[in-house]
Amino acid sequence: MLIAADKFKGSLTAVQVAEHVRAGLRRVVPGLEVAAVPVADGGDGTVAAALAAGFTRHQARVTGPTGAPVTATFALRAGAPSAGGGTAVVEMAEASGLQHLPAGVFAPLTATTYGTGELLRAALDAGATSIVFGVGGSATTDGGAGMLAALGARFLDADGEPVAPGGGPLRDLATADLSGLDPRLAKTAIVLASDVDNPLTGPKGAPAVYGPQKGASEEDVATLDAALARYAEVLGRAVGPKAAEAALAPGAGAAGGVGYGALVGLDAAFRPGIDVMLDVLGFAPALAKATFVITGEGSLDAQTLHGKAPAGVAAAARAAGLDVVAVCGRLQLPREALGAAGIRRAYALTDLEPDPARCMAEAGPLLERAAEQLARDFLV
Repeated sequence: MLIAADKFKGSLTAVQVAEHVRAGLRRVVPGLEVAAVPVADGGDGTVAAALAAGFTRHQARVTGPTGAPVTATFALRAGAPSAGGGTAVVEMAEASGLQHLPAGVFAPLTATTYGTGELLRAALDAGATSIVFGVGGSATTDGGAGMLAALGARFLDADGEPVAPGGGPLRDLATADLSGLDPRLAKTAIVLASDVDNPLTGPKGAPAVYGPQKGASEEDVATLDAALARYAEVLGRAVGPKAAEAALAPGAGAAGGVGYGALVGLDAAFRPGIDVMLDVLGFAPALAKATFVITGEGSLDAQTLHGKAPAGVAAAARAAGLDVVAVCGRLQLPREALGAAGIRRAYALTDLEPDPARCMAEAGPLLERAAEQLARDFLV
């Protein structure tokens, strides 16, 4: 049995999900051989999944989204001496995520990704020559300008002064200079890992689609959209046509446009987050030894089908000819949609405990009960 599940957000980490599923399975089938590869799709929980896979924990003190210092974690797997460096997994939410905002207080116009740039620099300092850059859960809509500034770029207004932090002040941007970017970046392979394929601006852009989740009013959304359009225009004068092309590219709108900053300034390559993480976490070797796969996440819903971890796991397992079932907190997909995704059946905790609050509070024991039923249905 291979357990390859994401976290149950707000209840259990991916590691804890695997532990509880394993416990439930073995109550029904004692001695069952169970392997676990906790997975993530590039959003929050990505670093935790890398650490569970054997990466080493590193921490750095960086600038949070409101300017206050925060402690951020990244994961590093050292490379062989002949390989010339290691692979880091950097999660931008660790530095610039919504969790770093005071409770109930948003900063849609002024939140900055400066700390994300500092975190990337810390990964370079630790010897990374390959970086998986997971984006999602951000408090920011600054197009990655703060991130690039922390790495040596300069963004100036008409008076030659640095523009203030955040997406809103980019409306005053007059010139951009990327020549001062950390030279190590040119020798570093950076993969932008995201399940978001939105462009930078417009009706499907970062401000319009994700700004309201970060506290942006309709007026704020309009301000941010115009500011990011100005940002792309000025970057076009600095780096040429690739700036305009990147603004329309899949992933540009990820995490308030930090994807755009990574595509233009860091020469990052965009890949669906779950595909990247399955490679990094060693999923293929584990899958090769498996005869049955269990995946899952907190909510199996329409978003699951668009690049979330269970869909990626199911696709890989189905390609290998293996049966896949899922565990989840709640199930909001019809049987037909599950089948189309390669998932034979899903076991939801809300089927055992319909009260959402109790379901989240007692997720561990409930998950073990669900795993017991799964074992009775498929293994006995």
